[in-house]
Amino acid sequence: MALDRDHVLRSAAALLTRKSTATMDEVARAAGISRATLHRHFAGRDALVRALEALGIAECEAALDAARLAEGPAAGAVHRLVREIEPAAGLLAFLYTENQLFEGEGQNQGWTRIDDRIAALFRRGQQTGEFRIDLTPAWLTEALYGLLASAAWAVSEGRVAPKDFTHMIVELLLGGARRREEP
Repeated sequence: MALDRDHVLRSAAALLTRKSTATMDEVARAAGISRATLHRHFAGRDALVRALEALGIAECEAALDAARLAEGPAAGAVHRLVREIEPAAGLLAFLYTENQLFEGEGQNQGWTRIDDRIAALFRRGQQTGEFRIDLTPAWLTEALYGLLASAAWAVSEGRVAPKDFTHMIVELLLGGARRREEP
């Protein structure tokens, strides 16, 4: 029987989202395979995290495409993006804490592509007068990541209702990012 790599990665993501310190034994159990089988496909935790990174990047890029960032007002595009990325938010929250993914020259260029697309959305909102110009697109992008991770953790721990995920993030982010008329 062939190993269903997608099933293993999604099982690992679900477990590591809830318990970031899970062992490879626990990951194997969650995926319903032996530790030896897991190690044949992922030599260690770093290899597994790198595979999860590739999955996270692919899911982010799919969400960016589905959100149609160039259509309509930028605020609406931010709302669509948060809604589209919600299913991957737990995985992204886990990846956000894995410092080795963001250090040195080995950083996956997928993150740069994602950063650039999101920053372009915020820049467009600034150019159209929707968003404040005193907050850089790079900062707004980082703030979005932080809110996505925080909301994913709050939902997974039962402190926040899943149905409120998109609303909470969009309202807090855009409440601070929207340009206000000068008195």
